[in-house]
Amino acid sequence: MRFLTLIFCAVSWAHAANAAFPVTIRVDAAQPRAELKPIYRFFGADEPNYATMKDGRRLLRDIGALGEPQEYFRAHSLLVTGDGTPALKWGSTNAYTEDARGQPVYHWTIVDHIFDAYLAAGVKPYAQIGFMPKALSSKPEPYQHEWRPGLPYDDIYTGWAYPPKDYAQWGELVYQWVKHCVDRYGAAEVASWYWEVWNEPNIKYWRGTPEEFRRTHDFAIAAVRRALPTARVGGPDTAGDGGKFMEDFLEHCLRGKNHATGATGTPLDFVSFHAKGTTPVYVDGHVRMGIGGQLKTIDTGFARIARYPELKGRPIILGESDPDGCAACQGPHLGYRNGTMYSSYTAASFARKHLLAEKHGVNFEGATTWAFEFEDQPYFAGFRAMASNGLTLPVFNVHRMMAKMSGRRLNAVSTGDVGLEAIIKSGVRGAPDVAALASLDTAKRQVAVLVWHYHDDDVAGPDAAVALALAGLPAGAAHTARVTHYRVDEKHSNAYAGWKSLGSPVAPTRPQYTQLEAAAQLAPLTDAPASVAVTNGTAQLDFTLPRQGVSLVLVAW
Repeated sequence: MRFLTLIFCAVSWAHAANAAFPVTIRVDAAQPRAELKPIYRFFGADEPNYATMKDGRRLLRDIGALGEPQEYFRAHSLLVTGDGTPALKWGSTNAYTEDARGQPVYHWTIVDHIFDAYLAAGVKPYAQIGFMPKALSSKPEPYQHEWRPGLPYDDIYTGWAYPPKDYAQWGELVYQWVKHCVDRYGAAEVASWYWEVWNEPNIKYWRGTPEEFRRTHDFAIAAVRRALPTARVGGPDTAGDGGKFMEDFLEHCLRGKNHATGATGTPLDFVSFHAKGTTPVYVDGHVRMGIGGQLKTIDTGFARIARYPELKGRPIILGESDPDGCAACQGPHLGYRNGTMYSSYTAASFARKHLLAEKHGVNFEGATTWAFEFEDQPYFAGFRAMASNGLTLPVFNVHRMMAKMSGRRLNAVSTGDVGLEAIIKSGVRGAPDVAALASLDTAKRQVAVLVWHYHDDDVAGPDAAVALALAGLPAGAAHTARVTHYRVDEKHSNAYAGWKSLGSPVAPTRPQYTQLEAAAQLAPLTDAPASVAVTNGTAQLDFTLPRQGVSLVLVAW
């Protein structure tokens, strides 16, 4: 009898633990705020040559299909010496070599193919000027590294990371490259790109001094503007908020003596830095994330830039913005990447980036998701990516959700919102974060509400029973409104879950691959759009949202 009682108690406890908890979200469409900027539209990768390969081109098309406004792509190694064969943390274009007399020889074929692939997909370059060609490096040997996951990360920093042996030749290389782009694509097209120098020059990606970087930067920017006076230039794409390195760089650009021209200051059309989450850890058999660390970096970086009156209104770009620091690394602590933890983290973090920009009064242009794809790797190999073997991952479907939001931001108040300041301080380690981002597009006659259920710990937890209350709907929504509900969770918009359900095949058959292609698309929660009654401008929608799930609710009239 005591044994049966224990079983009953255990079952009752499990039922209580899994019972959905209530969350009320209120959205007021009558009080639109500032524009909901499309900050999701930037992507990037360490390996530039994947963009020209079969799955790379396919993913670029998926990125381009996100629609207007324009998407951008940033990549390392666009000036690195080599034959264009990609490897992890490596790429090359052979743009610059020298003949037997030491005279420059320019080769644009490979970098042209890369930019052509972007533009054919409807994506524009966020052109990174770097790294150093072997013939121009002040310390060229060793040059190409042989790093792979498991080896010391410092192995990647070889001859490409050093200052130029000749700054005038470096500037001439940049001039010739930009001039070639203008000749090939037209001045108006190239003027719509972003141009910046190097990557994370405040850490080992730059093996010179800060002053040598500023000199390298000045010569490059002067060359860009010499080739195209209307080019959009900026930087410095520091690791993290940049600290003193960033402050010295901004002081130099605003008030210092330009190393290339001798004039005061260096053109700075946008400011860029990077923000990563606290490195995930593997504890008690599960992955623990650190969303608070990423938001704290953005908070600090925005505050630093906002202190400069000269930069008021200047666009800010997070040149890399991710939950961790190495897309090509693998390991149990990075096991969040294929599934819904990455997608829910992305929804929760992107929404808070809007709030941080508002908090500091800065012009936040966009956040670059540093995740692309890794060609000819095993299915769902555990890299930080947007797709695997041509199959988009759940995280990319959150970008598809954000691309469906437009117009002006609306207040979205949730009883499950952990709160921006609390997340910056402590992450999401207690109660889960169930909150929303909302917008109103009067031209489309649509309210969009993005709702997520996130926790830093990738463990099971109860669903959220969401009561979504919409108020202030226009008079045009007098009786009913059409509802389309998209979902990313274990059962929807999830090729990884579909692959596991097939037994995790090393090589899916053609019918299996077709099935996975369907699972990789953004899926509605129901087969057909529903409708909701609208009374005096108000509507109520109720649904459950599982842990690490994301919903997009579109209400149109």
